[in-house]
Amino acid sequence: MAPVIHLRAETKPFERRSPLSPQTAKALIDAGYTLKVEEYPDRIYKDSEFKAVGAEIIPAGSWINAPLEDIILGLKELPTDGSPLPNTFIHFHHCFKKQDGWVTELSRFSKANGLLYDLEFLVNEKGQRVAAFGWSAGYAGTALALLSWSHQLLHPGTPQPAVPAFDSAADLIALVRSSIAEALPKNNGEYPKLMIIGALGRCGSGAAAACEAAGIPESSLIKWDLPETKKGGPFDEIAQADILVNCVYLGAHRVPPFTTIEKLSSPERRLRVICDVSCDPNSENNPIPVYSGYSSFDSPTVAPKAQLEGPELRIIAIDHLPTMIAREASDEYSGLLLPSLLELKDRNTAGVWTRAEKTFRERVAELP
Repeated sequence: MAPVIHLRAETKPFERRSPLSPQTAKALIDAGYTLKVEEYPDRIYKDSEFKAVGAEIIPAGSWINAPLEDIILGLKELPTDGSPLPNTFIHFHHCFKKQDGWVTELSRFSKANGLLYDLEFLVNEKGQRVAAFGWSAGYAGTALALLSWSHQLLHPGTPQPAVPAFDSAADLIALVRSSIAEALPKNNGEYPKLMIIGALGRCGSGAAAACEAAGIPESSLIKWDLPETKKGGPFDEIAQADILVNCVYLGAHRVPPFTTIEKLSSPERRLRVICDVSCDPNSENNPIPVYSGYSSFDSPTVAPKAQLEGPELRIIAIDHLPTMIAREASDEYSGLLLPSLLELKDRNTAGVWTRAEKTFRERVAELP
């Protein structure tokens, strides 16, 4: 029998994405699943769109009292309030790679006999993720980096204002184009040199697409991938770009840093903006170890963790960048996730779910 899927409201500020679209919700309902959707006015899809395809609309926060057999589906991690989590959950929780607080967070599931299928670890038989926001993250992060670069030139020494909500990627790019046009005279009419590390992956492809949409000429792009980085960092070339976009997926093994505080502390440095799309500042494997905390959509950039010589440098470290283009990101992601969700009724034998549970059990076994 197909289980009940309970789509909860998000609690992370500015999170507008959804792991389900009305279209994929209908596909689940047509396949025999019962779908409950919590009210959430910030979601990019309206509650009425889910109701129209047969979902039951329920109050936000109802998941706390949901029957244990219901599967709680969300996107971002739950509030870190220490409460037990006895259900089966599907979302990004950011605790499987021993991030700060991982013991407390993972214990919330294990002590309550709950189960976490972390979306980052839903993989096929080749170990490849079945669904990811990589392209959207690269696109949105690069757009925000271009806005930050423009802001620095136009308003030096002034904090970048909060990021507005965009109804579409086209609206975001319109703002980026107008900001660049205003800033170019402050840069001798020259477009910024933008370096993408991890340029051949989905995230890097999204970064390049944002540059194209924003009118950045190909001659201003520096695209690096494994051939350029395999020798190991730090890389002097980074300081000579205006913008660095790091699109390299943060793995389990430490790599030499791409750059360091020492490498960036020079009056000859051009670099003004780093967008760390991979964004895991609290991991010892972070290849951009020049900052120590997250930024947010209210305050989009943080300063380096030490004083630098040269021009002002700001770092974008937002771990849910794709919500800037929430509709496009959710449409794509929900479509990629749907085949796996349709197998939830067979999750005890379906490979994507047995692999995800195995990962959860292995991480729990590492708890002190």
